[in-house]
Amino acid sequence: MIELRFHRAVYAGEAVDAAVKQFARFGAFELAEDSSHWVVRVTARKPERERALAGELGNLALGLTDERRRAARLA
Repeated sequence: MIELRFHRAVYAGEAVDAAVKQFARFGAFELAEDSSHWVVRVTARKPERERALAGELGNLALGLTDERRRAARLA
């Protein structure tokens, strides 16, 4: 299991949730939060793929956060 911590000042919670949903078929995800972070625990179906899955999840969450911020600026 790998634990990812997404700082609330950087990542939109909705983007983290959307990224988890998109990768749900590749592993199991446990979502939690604390006062400053969205926390995602990643367990891949194949243990050797866990690091790659966690990395891709982080990339997608950041990309979706950026898209949401751009859309909000244009609205």
